[in-house]
Amino acid sequence: VIQGAQGLAFAVAINTAKFVAGRLIRDGRIRRGWIGVAGQNVGVHRRLARAYGLVQDSGVLVVSVEPNSPAQRAGLRERDIIVSIGGKAVAAVDDLHRSLVDDGIGISLPLIVLRGTDRLELHIVPIEQPHAVL
Repeated sequence: VIQGAQGLAFAVAINTAKFVAGRLIRDGRIRRGWIGVAGQNVGVHRRLARAYGLVQDSGVLVVSVEPNSPAQRAGLRERDIIVSIGGKAVAAVDDLHRSLVDDGIGISLPLIVLRGTDRLELHIVPIEQPHAVL
């Protein structure tokens, strides 16, 4: 028992556990796509969401773009809001992470972003995560 850590617990959602277990059994590893952005969850104004027919009123605010990354090559900029990738809605960072596992690696995916009040469609090619993030 670690003193000071008593009563500390972590939980993993069952759908995440099932997905990870299935991929580990099938492939022996989890491949994660990487686009080279840091982001945070952000709300999208209701009028803007309605005007562009978004199914959600939130997205991922791009806080930074890594140099020479797929995001930079696609034209993504700081302060863009990612609302869709590969045809799937992105309401939060978790949605973006889920969209970048396995299937989209090495494939050009449509990326819908809000830049100010404009809706832009970019195309991004995620690559396999180049390093483990600790």
